[in-house]
Amino acid sequence: MVIRRVLAPRIDFGALRRELGLPEGFPDAAQREADEAAAAPPAAGADRTDVPFVTVDPATSRDLDQAMHLARRPGGGYRVRYAIGDVAAHVRPGGALEEETWRRGQTVYLPDGNVPLHPHTLSEGAASLLPDVDRAAVVWTIDLDADGATTGVALERARVRSRAKLDYDGVQAAADAGRLPEPIALLPEIGVLLTARGLRRGAVNLPLPEQDVEPDGDGWRLVLRGPVPMEDHNAQISLLTGMAAADIMLAGRIGLLRTMPPPKPEAVARLRAAAAPLGVRWPDGVGVGEVLAGLDASQPRAAAFVDQAAELMRGAGYTAFDGELPEQPEHGGVAAAYAHVTAPLRRLADRYATEACLALHEQRPVPDWVRAALPKLPEVMAATDRTAGAATRGAIELAEAVLLQHRVGEIFEAAVLDVAAPPNGQSKPGRPPGGTVALDAPPVRARCTGELPLGERIRVRLVTADPAARKVLFERA
Repeated sequence: MVIRRVLAPRIDFGALRRELGLPEGFPDAAQREADEAAAAPPAAGADRTDVPFVTVDPATSRDLDQAMHLARRPGGGYRVRYAIGDVAAHVRPGGALEEETWRRGQTVYLPDGNVPLHPHTLSEGAASLLPDVDRAAVVWTIDLDADGATTGVALERARVRSRAKLDYDGVQAAADAGRLPEPIALLPEIGVLLTARGLRRGAVNLPLPEQDVEPDGDGWRLVLRGPVPMEDHNAQISLLTGMAAADIMLAGRIGLLRTMPPPKPEAVARLRAAAAPLGVRWPDGVGVGEVLAGLDASQPRAAAFVDQAAELMRGAGYTAFDGELPEQPEHGGVAAAYAHVTAPLRRLADRYATEACLALHEQRPVPDWVRAALPKLPEVMAATDRTAGAATRGAIELAEAVLLQHRVGEIFEAAVLDVAAPPNGQSKPGRPPGGTVALDAPPVRARCTGELPLGERIRVRLVTADPAARKVLFERA
C-alpha cells in the first residue's frame, strides 16, 4: 500500500458544486416520503438475523450497501452470503422520492460532503446496513466449489442484522496478524481463487493508486493511496454477485447489464510494444490482466505502463434488454457478463436490476415499473457518471492548484506517466509536446510540456497553479 499525504489550506468547493448543478437538498415531498419510510419497521422477509454478517467499507462511510458472511460447505467448497440493502423496500414506485432519485442518478462524493442519491435518513440511516440493528436486505447466497467456480445461486428478501462495521485498514491489519473475524476469515482464500479465475478468463484490473482529498482539521489533505489486498478481495465478492445477476437476467431475457467492449487487438498490440521499452516483461501466451497483476504501480516505469493500459478500458456503459439479447453482453474488464446490483444506496440502476433478478429467480413477471424503467436507465446513468467523474476530477484539480499556487517556479522530482502522441505523428500547430507527470511530493498528477521520456524520472518546473481555473502546468526543467 502506498500512502502519501500533503496538507492543503482551507478550500471552498462551493463553486464546483454550483458549476456542476448539484442539488443542495431534497424537495419537501421526497424528504417526507423518506422520513416516513425510515420510521416504518423493516419490510417483511425471511429472518436471517441469525447470520453474523459484517460490513467492510472505508472507515468514514455510513452509506453501507453490503454485508457478507463466508463459510465452508460440508464436503468442500464455500458459501458466500452477501446482503445488499433493500432500497426498493423504502422507495415507492411513482412517488416523489423515486422521481428525485432519477434526477440525481447516483451519489456524488466531494471532500466537503456527499450529494446523496437518497436522503440521509435512508442512505445513512434506515436503509444502511449499520451494525446491531435489523435491516431489510436482499440476500444473495452463492455456492462455490473448491476452485471458486459457482455451483449455485439463490436470492431472497430478508431481515438481517450486521454484527460489526469494519474498515479496510483494520481488516488488512487483522489479516496480516492472522486474526480476521469469523464472518470474513475466508475472504483472502476466496478472493485469491476468484482473482485467479478472472485472470484466466482475461479480466483486466488497473492497479493504480487512488488520488483523493480528505479533511484535516481546518484544512485538507491531498492523498495518494494504493488499495490494500483485502480491498481487492472484497471487490471480488461484489464482482461474483454482479456476474451471478447478469446470468439470471440473460437467462430471463430481460435486465440491465454493465457492459464494455473487449480490448481491441490493435490497442493490445500497442501496449505490448510499449512493454519492453518500459522494462515490463510480457511472455508469450500471457494475458494483459496477468501482466498488470504482477506490477508494482508505485514504480515509475510500471506506473507508466499501467497508465498506457488504461486505453484498453474504454466504452463502459449500461445495456438494457427485454426479449432480444444484446449483441455484446460482456464487460471487457471483467471478461464476463456483469451487472451492477450491489450498491443501490449509491447507484440508481442497482435497484431496478435487483428487482428484475428477484422476479426472475422467483419465476414471476418482472414488475411493470421495473420493465418501464430499464430502457431509460442507460442514458440517465451515463449522464450522472459524467457528473460524478467531473466532481472527483474537479475536486482534486482544485486541491492541487491551491496546494501549489505559491510555489510557481520551483523544481520538483516527477515520473513521466504518459506522453501525448500527436495524431498521425504531426504536432498540432501552437501546441508544444508534452504529457502527464506524477510528482513524488506533493502527490500531484498534471500536464507537463517538453520532450518527455516515458516511464523515466525527470525534474520539472511549476509554470502555472491557478485555483480559479483549476489548472496546474509544469515544464521539463
